[in-house]
Amino acid sequence: MAKKIGVTMEVGNDGVAVITISNPPVNSLASQIISGLKEKLQEANQRSDVKAIVLTGNGGRFSGGFDINVFQQVHKTDSRKPLVAAVEGLALGGGLELAMACHARVAAPKAQLGLPELTLGIIPGFGGTQRLPRLVGLEKGANMILLSKSISSEEGHKLGLIDALEAEVFKQLVLSDTAKALVHVFFAQRATSKVPKVTDVGLKPRPMKKVAVIGGGLMGSGIATALLLSNIRVVLKEINSEYLLKGIKSVEANLKGLVSRGKLTQDKAGKAFSLLKGVVDYTEFKDVDMVIEAVIENIQLKQKIFKEIEEVCPPHCILASNTSTIDLNVIGEKTNSKDRIVGAHFFSPAHLMTLLEIVRTENTSAQVILDLMALGKAIKKVPVVVGNCIGFAVNRTFFPYSQAAHMLVNLGVDLFRVDSVITSFGLPLGPFQLGDLAGHGIGIAVKDIYAKAYGDRMFSSPLTELLLKSGRNGKINGRGYYIYEKGSKPKPDSSVLSVVEESRKLTNIMPGGKPISVTDKEIVEMILFPVVNEACRVLDEGVVIRASDLDVASVLGMSFPSYRGGLLFWADTVGPKYIYERLKRLSETYGGFFKPSRYLEERATKGMLLSEPKPSRSRL
Repeated sequence: MAKKIGVTMEVGNDGVAVITISNPPVNSLASQIISGLKEKLQEANQRSDVKAIVLTGNGGRFSGGFDINVFQQVHKTDSRKPLVAAVEGLALGGGLELAMACHARVAAPKAQLGLPELTLGIIPGFGGTQRLPRLVGLEKGANMILLSKSISSEEGHKLGLIDALEAEVFKQLVLSDTAKALVHVFFAQRATSKVPKVTDVGLKPRPMKKVAVIGGGLMGSGIATALLLSNIRVVLKEINSEYLLKGIKSVEANLKGLVSRGKLTQDKAGKAFSLLKGVVDYTEFKDVDMVIEAVIENIQLKQKIFKEIEEVCPPHCILASNTSTIDLNVIGEKTNSKDRIVGAHFFSPAHLMTLLEIVRTENTSAQVILDLMALGKAIKKVPVVVGNCIGFAVNRTFFPYSQAAHMLVNLGVDLFRVDSVITSFGLPLGPFQLGDLAGHGIGIAVKDIYAKAYGDRMFSSPLTELLLKSGRNGKINGRGYYIYEKGSKPKPDSSVLSVVEESRKLTNIMPGGKPISVTDKEIVEMILFPVVNEACRVLDEGVVIRASDLDVASVLGMSFPSYRGGLLFWADTVGPKYIYERLKRLSETYGGFFKPSRYLEERATKGMLLSEPKPSRSRL
């Protein structure tokens, strides 16, 4: 009996449409398959009961590519709804191009991925020459195309070609947790644009034609770059010509980096750079629409700057700070323009990271919030409006992340194992490599600010101070927990273990002086459950408008895996009751750092999800 050839679609009760390609033996994209795909995608996009789409192949294979006879019949893959490719077995040629045209890709282990068209004397004709370099980088993408070299799904995951690699029962998982999580993130991101009493009161955003950035360091130069890329004139101010030159060179390097990676043409880079003007005084501030302060986290310095810019800038000018930790009311307390003061918290590197945390105080005007939201969208960021507190939404929620990792290491767990477990969970970097990337001096700089606000639930470790004392500031000077050499991947530095041992002696928390024994699952829980616990406090205090805003912020600001739906979506999947009981046991063993919050206890006791709305106590 002949095997059935065609494209089928099934829609589940969860709103996920599963479109399956069937053309044995490798599900090649013949004319009948292409037209079937187009038909099913159109139907799925038109149906109101379909919330997201999963595209997969029958018989353990995604697709081996185009039938050589139908190259002229290629159609554009276009979907307004989230479209996820579920890759199993192989995705070669047009099959991989089809997967890359989707919004996200999940793959089973050992799947084969590649564009072998050049072996046939043709080039990839379904967008592969553009999409592959964007996903994996220009050099790797070019090699895969020119050498017709295929890679495994494991390597594809490391390169960014595959969003999630699942070793469990593949299709069952794809059709349940992963698909639901990706759908949640998709709609949650859309919801961030709705801010009560800001976007629903008839206000129109004002144009931002000229923006001043104060401080040309890592953050300031990144913010300036993001603005320039969207054709906004930028005035970059520094305290002297030496620092100014460094800042301008940093902006130029950012633009050159985008050109070298194929993200920007040389012509557009030149045009963007021409919009930059460097200054060492406030002369050019007389007609700016917004100022973004991006200097070091020093309260007195920021207060002085805000008093100065209030005097020299026009009355309509928005006065924004890129502070990541300091209370905006403290920053602006010496000014008389508190309705114009707002937080514009970018994430590093600012010209690449998507999240823009907009921090409002009780005095910030709705017009200022709307203007900054519009600017954020104009420079291709996702603005999330949050309330004013130490650390705001993202940094506050995640401050227990590194502290929990330090506790584990001081309890005798190998630090490189901790990083490996967390990256296996889905974050791109473990807590120790993340610390290296940020620079350990930053952690020391804000430690006292967090201790003053949240000291009752902090774990104090001497490890960072000892690391700096030994000359290790992280990637910035080539040595931290890892060794950083130009042109090669970070390598674990075994010599740092002597620093770790010194820290363990000073903390002296190993039971009986012996390392604790923990599973990988317990490592994930001990690091991420305290983060969930702090997120509960953020929800309880009304720092975010809705729980899904924190999911979006965790994905875009901390690279929490999108296929897990964001921090709180994941926590609800695990179960509030389980998280509460686990933290309660950990607090009995290791102290107040793990003590469950009132909000978590309440939700666990009542059988409620963490994300369920509560009566409004919002700071917004």
